[in-house]
Amino acid sequence: MAEKTMKSRHVLLFPFPFQGHINPMLELAAVLQSRSFSVTIFHTDYNYEAVHSAKYPSYRFITIPDRVSKLTTSSSQDHILSLMRLLNDNCTTPFLESLAQVLSELADRESYVPCLILDLHWYKINPVAKLLGVPTLVLRTGSAASLNGFIALPALYKKGILPSKAEWELEMAVEELPPMRVRDMIAVGNDPEQILNFVVLDAENARTSSGIIINTSRALEGAELDKLQNDLALPVFAVGPLHKHEKITPEAEASSTSSCSEEQEQDQICMEWLDMHPPQSVLYVSFGSLASMDPKDFTEMAWGLADSGQPFLWVVRSGSVESVPRVELALPDGFLKATHGIGKIVEWAPQRDILAHHAIGGFWTHSGWNSTVESIAEGVPMICTPFFSDQMGNTRYVSDVWKMGVELRTPLDRVEVERAVRRLMTTGDGEDMRARAGDLQGMLSECIKKEGCSYKAVDDLVVLLLSLSLSHSLCDI
Repeated sequence: MAEKTMKSRHVLLFPFPFQGHINPMLELAAVLQSRSFSVTIFHTDYNYEAVHSAKYPSYRFITIPDRVSKLTTSSSQDHILSLMRLLNDNCTTPFLESLAQVLSELADRESYVPCLILDLHWYKINPVAKLLGVPTLVLRTGSAASLNGFIALPALYKKGILPSKAEWELEMAVEELPPMRVRDMIAVGNDPEQILNFVVLDAENARTSSGIIINTSRALEGAELDKLQNDLALPVFAVGPLHKHEKITPEAEASSTSSCSEEQEQDQICMEWLDMHPPQSVLYVSFGSLASMDPKDFTEMAWGLADSGQPFLWVVRSGSVESVPRVELALPDGFLKATHGIGKIVEWAPQRDILAHHAIGGFWTHSGWNSTVESIAEGVPMICTPFFSDQMGNTRYVSDVWKMGVELRTPLDRVEVERAVRRLMTTGDGEDMRARAGDLQGMLSECIKKEGCSYKAVDDLVVLLLSLSLSHSLCDI
């Protein structure tokens, strides 16, 4: 029996094919591999390049055809929800076939039936796994607070709190989810019913799993994690920040290390430019892999940065500005001349390395959860400009709970941009936020040490994975 128990150290993972969801799942894979698990990763054609096997030679990869065009470029919340639904619809049958084949191969090798860890957004995959007798856990790549918001959404609709009907209602407190206001909820969008339907499916996916894994820490969200565990009556594993765990495998850093020579060259350019600046003097600006700005907001943002006079490193990727295909076309006339010597614009940057660089004094972000956690983990305060989904709620926590950032919502105005940048980078208020960010950084560092809460959460997760694998496999002996 002991020998079979060791053979059970195999886990299947299925990330959702958005960059902000792929990276945490791959980090989780590295953590589990460091605990002697073999790793098999399912992935779809959409964003295939983000998980191609050349970067991760010791993982097994299985491609799931999705019939979704990568040419769709809209980043509105409603479009993204439609894309998520399409991916679920298109991947269900091919995943069923692939999973059945994998299980057959494992049976031939007299291995135990593994556990499947899937992204929370794969709400149609959980029933498929159960159909084949495979236990599941879900990974929530956002915060515990945002998942609490998902669970509470139907009740808020029933009470008439959501969807909001007037501008003044947006500032109302959501008493069920302090410190949230109505405008922080995911339900604020063009199609509230579509949002509600999607969130209900996500919440059901969580409830019908064997446990929830979250890339967060009790140091950040202790009360929120307690609420989540009580409401779901399921084990909740706060294992974050995943990218900071010590890992012993070559795959450990692969999700944050580019394999493309062009991107490696960009990495070097960014770091060499930062090396020329004094400590905490540069503002890093990046709005993630999905957010797309209104051209007017982009122009106001650019001139606000220029007028602040503060050094900045700004990531402007293709698609950063709506209906503008190339970066050089997005920049307003005269901007490069006005910022010569103080600003640098790139299409790609190694975000984690940049945030850890001594020259970085602040981060202007879209408040995606990965970016938020990465910034906290390096003690960097933030300017937060959220666009959709959980980004509004993350902003609320940064500005009002952890008090390590400035909220700056759209529509942007260059005077307000200049004021926010100067406040963060040059004032005593900014220094206070930097000090609080440093305190949280220290707390997160303690969490991933051997006696820390996140390290212990990984221990507990491993115990559950082994028990699930073993109990289901014993049924087949």
